[in-house]
This record gives sequence, structure tokens and C-alpha cells, in this order.
Amino acid sequence: MKKTLLTLTLCLSPLAFTAAHAASNLTGCAAKQQEIETQLSFARQHNNTHQVAGLEKALREVDQNCTEESLLKQRQEKVAEKKFKVQEREEELAEAKAEGRSASKIQKREDKLAEAREELKEAEQALRQ
Repeated sequence: MKKTLLTLTLCLSPLAFTAAHAASNLTGCAAKQQEIETQLSFARQHNNTHQVAGLEKALREVDQNCTEESLLKQRQEKVAEKKFKVQEREEELAEAKAEGRSASKIQKREDKLAEAREELKEAEQALRQ
């Protein structure tokens, strides 16, 4: 039961934090700090001590180490990583088509490519914030 609750909490929590972040006008390190604080509040409400400990550590690290330049660099690296992943997925799809793979295998590759493109889109949006 606890595992199910934890899994559900972890699955739903990014949605709540994204909505909270979208509602605020904060950017950069301040937005990152606010997002962690929101997650921390949620974890405390649900008595998730392990998550609370991790988030408190993350909050301390943001307070001590976050600069706008370092955050920009992290976001740029993430975009580059996601672009590479999209390129890999495009190559895998082209290869599967060239080899005459089954429709189901090609569909899997197309699904993975779509997922990689969505992740790239999200990383690019984070970079603009």
C-alpha cells in the first residue's frame, strides 16, 4: 500500500509543481527554489520523510550554489543531450524502416522518437525561462 501511494505521489507531483511554477512569474534560481519549496511542502503533507530529507538537501544546494549562469549552462546541456537523443531515435527509425522491420517495431521506434521530441521541446522551454 505504501509503495502504491509513493508511486502515485511521485507520478502526480511533477504535474502539481509544473502548475505551481506556471502560476508564478519567477525565473532562474528563484523559480528553482520555489519549485523545490513547493515539492517540500507536498512531501511534508504526505509524511514522506525520505523525500523531505532529499528536498531539504536540494534546497540547501540551490541556496549555496545556484547562479543564473550555472542554471543556464545546465539547461543548455540538457537541450544538447535531448537533441542528441532525438537524432539517435531518428536514426533508429530510419534503420528499422530500411531493414524492413515489422510494423509494430517501426511503431515502437516512432513512439520513442515522439517521446524524445517532446522531451526536447520541454528542455527548450525550460531554457527560455
